[in-house]
Amino acid sequence: MAAVYPEIDDKLRGWITAQPMFFVATAPLAADGHVNVSPKGMDGTFAVLGPRQVGYLDYFGSGIETVAHLRENGRIVVMFCAFEGAPKIVRLHGRGRALRPDEHGFDELRAGFAKTRDKGVRSIVVVDLERISDSCGWAVPLMSHVADRDTLDLSQERRAPEYFVGYAAAKNAASIDGLPGI
Repeated sequence: MAAVYPEIDDKLRGWITAQPMFFVATAPLAADGHVNVSPKGMDGTFAVLGPRQVGYLDYFGSGIETVAHLRENGRIVVMFCAFEGAPKIVRLHGRGRALRPDEHGFDELRAGFAKTRDKGVRSIVVVDLERISDSCGWAVPLMSHVADRDTLDLSQERRAPEYFVGYAAAKNAASIDGLPGI
């Protein structure tokens, strides 16, 4: 049975942080704009920052949709699915922002994450939660988590700092709908 929670308690925090994968969805305000859904993972990159606040480490990658949508309207939902154990889906709706490494407060928030995957961190996406809910997840398949991929880590580790500056200018300046990115 579906439930809405007033906040993330210790039990829900434990369940959320045990999931190896989550999905992030955002959309622009324009009716003809592209809705974006991004799969996320890698141990230590998601954190419950408070009873009504979560965040995840955002790395340089192929697009800037989430950051651009957040800059425009702030709307975001983060979804977790149980692929092992009892079926369950948790959705965290809220208002988000992307806090870059050169912005005030970044270092304090960064300390709340378990691991040190600092190379290639573009921002911390912080979400102030407006709705916390679960649903059954009965149709979500059972799958086993084998391991995190190390492909992104290995790629980021071999890059010099100036690479990321160039990458941001070339690939993260605007979303696919032309909204400002970085």
